[in-house]
Amino acid sequence: MPPSSIAPADRDVYSVGRLNKEVRMLLEHGMPTVWIEGEISNFSRPASGHWYFTLKDRDSQVRCAMFRGRNALLRFAPADGQRVIARARVTLFEPRGEYQLQVEHLEDSGVGALRREYERLKARLEAEGLFDTSKKRPLPTVPGCIGVVTSPTGAAIRDILNILGRRFPAARVVIYPTAVQGRDAVPQLLEALSLAASRNECNVLIVARGGGSIEDLWAFNDESIARLIRTMPMPVVTGIGHEVDFTIADFVADLRAPTPSGAAELVVPDGATWRMGFARLSQRLLQALRRQLRNDSDYLVAMRRRLALAHPGQRLRQNAQRLDELEQRLGSRVQLLLADRRHRLQTLTTRLARTSPKAEVQRLTHRHALLDERLRRALPQRLDALRQTLATLARTLDAVSPLATLDRGFALVTRVADGALLRNASAANEGDLIDARLAHGTLRARVVKNVGEKK
Repeated sequence: MPPSSIAPADRDVYSVGRLNKEVRMLLEHGMPTVWIEGEISNFSRPASGHWYFTLKDRDSQVRCAMFRGRNALLRFAPADGQRVIARARVTLFEPRGEYQLQVEHLEDSGVGALRREYERLKARLEAEGLFDTSKKRPLPTVPGCIGVVTSPTGAAIRDILNILGRRFPAARVVIYPTAVQGRDAVPQLLEALSLAASRNECNVLIVARGGGSIEDLWAFNDESIARLIRTMPMPVVTGIGHEVDFTIADFVADLRAPTPSGAAELVVPDGATWRMGFARLSQRLLQALRRQLRNDSDYLVAMRRRLALAHPGQRLRQNAQRLDELEQRLGSRVQLLLADRRHRLQTLTTRLARTSPKAEVQRLTHRHALLDERLRRALPQRLDALRQTLATLARTLDAVSPLATLDRGFALVTRVADGALLRNASAANEGDLIDARLAHGTLRARVVKNVGEKK
């Protein structure tokens, strides 16, 4: 049928909006979240806070949108010409019918390479057991010496010394200076850690530096540093970067603090709290001593009173009276015990007489004689009754027996072929063999003629 002949009601005519909506749904449900690398161009940031830009490479480009709730999590501001890696969902902007990417995460292409290297190293060291929490060592409750591996000129060391001096000034602090970023950071960190391990003069070691980008913190992701931290003779606490920053050194350390200041707070107790605790303990000890003195004084008075009551003469008189009472109770108890034993002996003698085997044998012998006599009398009577019953039943059986009928001249006729009893002459055919049972014997005959039933 040509298209012109199709009725309008049979056509499924899409509106532009419906078409764009269904294409958007197909893209969003048919395409998974993708990672894409390209160069930013036409970057714009309107007052809404959303970001709009184009990702391009040598051959193609695609429009992108990153909404405010997502881009607020980034730690860098993208710019035109910057090469980035994006995680995005493929969708369609319905009002213009343009396909685009909704970007959920964005990272600098160089940072992305570092991040991938970081994840690979982290997975390998974790598989080796370097992050095993069961191997983490507890921190000393009251450290006498605290080592600090950090830059001697950075803000981190000032924060650490300030907190250690304020919270627990009694602890000695040893600084192992090192670079914490740049090309010299890794060898200097290894040297400082090795020095702290060889001298082994500290009860706990802090490895710290202030915040920065992933490139600034990269020295603390070095594998050799991680392995050296794991073998340090004292517990190691890391305070590297900010709370959201995690390095390989944080995972292998015995304890990770969110910041250098947090590390200083974790390794020492609070001196002010300790002083307050000592004051409370002193007060409790003084109260306990006074209470103990009062209790001891009361106890001494009570013991003196008991000593006066426990004079040897008094105790002898009391014991003599007690001895008389026990003697009287013993005599009464012996008499009662003898009377009880006599009564039990008499009871057992009576029971023994009643249960004597001789008496039981006599009783059973007499009972056997009685039963034998009853049996002798009952057996003939029972036999006579059974004979009479048998005779009566025989007479009754003879009366209803078919054999008695045969004695009066009747016969039982059966067909030889199947043994069927013939009650009607029509049941036999000419030539059939039949048996006629008489009162005495049986006759076999052949049917010569069937005259039928008499009308």
